[in-house]
Amino acid sequence: MTTDTTDETIRYTADVVLLAAGHVLLIERGWAPYKGCWALPGGHVDGGETSLAAAARELEEEAGIAVPGADLRQVGAFDAPGRDPRGRYVSVAYTATLPTPVPPTAGDDATAARWWPLSALPDLAFDHADILAAAAR
Repeated sequence: MTTDTTDETIRYTADVVLLAAGHVLLIERGWAPYKGCWALPGGHVDGGETSLAAAARELEEEAGIAVPGADLRQVGAFDAPGRDPRGRYVSVAYTATLPTPVPPTAGDDATAARWWPLSALPDLAFDHADILAAAAR
């Protein structure tokens, strides 16, 4: 077995699968990579922050919806090489379910935020379709 000893910078992120009445909340990315594509709300974990706190913060920053960390359930870690064209990213994904969709307000690096029917999803950026499928299980 060969081991690659190349130094690799690993970036730490958190994503949120927010569900309500057969819909999932997605944001339209305002920045590259995948500018203009739909994705789950999420982003970098700040220094001194847990992935859970980052997930709740990013959801509120990008979609204007506040969900307490206590209401988020961890889906898993997503760390496949190549999942992000910028380099090595490891994301911890969380999910929560609301009884009804709450109107989102796009903010931060999202140019739009909206609820999509689970039966009619657009193509998703990164590996977010895999994350959504894992949350649905």
